[in-house]
Amino acid sequence: MKNLIFDLGDVIIPIDLTAPVRNFAMLANLPEDDVRALWKQYDIWNQYETGLIDDESFRTHVRQLLKNDAWADEVIDTAWNSVLLDLPVERIERIKSLQSKYRLFLLSNTSPIHIRRVNHVLTSLNQPTLEELFERVFYSYDVRMAKPSPDIYQHVLTEANLVASETAFFDDNSANIKAAEELGIQAIHVQPPKTILDYLKDV
Repeated sequence: MKNLIFDLGDVIIPIDLTAPVRNFAMLANLPEDDVRALWKQYDIWNQYETGLIDDESFRTHVRQLLKNDAWADEVIDTAWNSVLLDLPVERIERIKSLQSKYRLFLLSNTSPIHIRRVNHVLTSLNQPTLEELFERVFYSYDVRMAKPSPDIYQHVLTEANLVASETAFFDDNSANIKAAEELGIQAIHVQPPKTILDYLKDV
């Protein structure tokens, strides 16, 4: 094994996928189910994470959807970033310890607001940013593709000049794992109560 590819959410940083909807519902004084239905109907999450809309368009959509033009950018960003939980520094330290042995990459379905927040947290903990921690980062909004599409995995392999059979991929989502396996990548399903540290013990 020469190359390790990591997912971000629930692999490096714990996440709560229900938190943004919960917080936006609270801000808008609407039932969570109503906000969740709107989110799903207009597919804002996916549009933003695949780069179809930028930060400003995302915030504008949120204001229009939840009928509140008065929300400042910071209010929307804070509610959106509530998906991100406390970052365990020991996971970053373990990944850093692998830099001399493997080529390290990040592949994440994410948005610019989330990445800026994660990097802010990392620097506040005296840790390298994601772009410094990995040889290359592949963000869905940047490449305009998202897991589990086979295209995004092929893009990473091609761009980084990786051989699939020499590459391990760590992700918490079973569909993402299956898609990677079908391309010949050794995919490891990170499942609680285990964390990425458990899967890296023998690496």
